[in-house]
Amino acid sequence: MTSPRVRLDQPREVRRRFPRPQYDPEVFGAISEKIARFLGTARFLVYMTVFVAGWVLWNFLAPPSWRFDPYPFIFLTLMLSLQASYAAPLILLAQNRQDDRDRVQYEQDRRQTERTMADTEYLTREIAGLRMALGEVATRDFLRSELQQLLKELDAAREDGRRGDGRPQADNATG
Repeated sequence: MTSPRVRLDQPREVRRRFPRPQYDPEVFGAISEKIARFLGTARFLVYMTVFVAGWVLWNFLAPPSWRFDPYPFIFLTLMLSLQASYAAPLILLAQNRQDDRDRVQYEQDRRQTERTMADTEYLTREIAGLRMALGEVATRDFLRSELQQLLKELDAAREDGRRGDGRPQADNATG
C-alpha cells in the first residue's frame, strides 16, 4: 500500500491524541480575579508573613530530626517561587478582564455623551426657534404702550373736537 500523497497547498488535518480539558473562561476569569484581589490585600501579606516566619522559626528552633528545610531554606524558596509564578499570570488575567470591562464602560460612556450632546443641540435649536418666534409676538408691555399711545391720541382728538362750551364741534358741511 502506498501512503496518500502529501499536498503542500492544503493544511494538514489536525490529529489530537488526547482530548483537551474543557473549562469556562468566564468562571476561570472570575476565580482568577478573586485570587488577584486577595493577593492585593493586607490580610494576604499578614498570612504570608506569618507563614514564612513560622517556616523559618520551625526550621531554626525545632529539633534537627523534625526540620524539613535546613538553613538555606531551599524548599521555602521553591514554594515562594511557585506561588509567584502562579500569582503573576492570575493578576495579569484579572487586569486584562478589568481592561475589557473598562473598554466596554468607556464605549457606553462615549455613546451616552454623544446622545447627550445631540439632545443638547436639539434643545438649543428649539430654544433659538422659540426666541425667534417670540420676537414676532406682541408682548404685554408692547401692547400696553400701544394702547396708552392710542388713548393719548383719542384724548388729543377730543380736545381738538370740542368747542369752548364743552359740546362737540359740528361738521362744517352741515352747518
